[in-house]
Amino acid sequence: MTTKQQLQVIATDKAPAAIGPYSQAIKLGGLLFTSGQIPLDAAGQLVEGGIEEQTHQVFRNLEAVLAAAGAGFQDVVKATVFMKDMNQFVTVNGIYSSYFGEHKPARSAVEVARLPKDVLVEIEVIASTNVE
Repeated sequence: MTTKQQLQVIATDKAPAAIGPYSQAIKLGGLLFTSGQIPLDAAGQLVEGGIEEQTHQVFRNLEAVLAAAGAGFQDVVKATVFMKDMNQFVTVNGIYSSYFGEHKPARSAVEVARLPKDVLVEIEVIASTNVE
């Protein structure tokens, strides 16, 4: 008989609370799936500024959610980046690189027509929580 793995909800007050019917992240076995993070601070306020400030806030949120699950950027196996304007890719990519360093997870980057709260960037990741 096979036992079904339990879904574990991951939540932290160091990142903005979910503003809808979803979780900050879900852990299933050794994998962690984050919801897309947008540039809201932990209190739920949109950060001021352009693409640089917004991208840094998204990474601070991802870092907090990953940490709540016992993971970090070095454990990310896949990232998906949603941008309002692909012309800002070079800027976003530079900031992205500063958080991942030499670690290079698989990635998709797409331009979208609109993001929640009309932000400029949203990023979601999948991480392994079994990495030693």
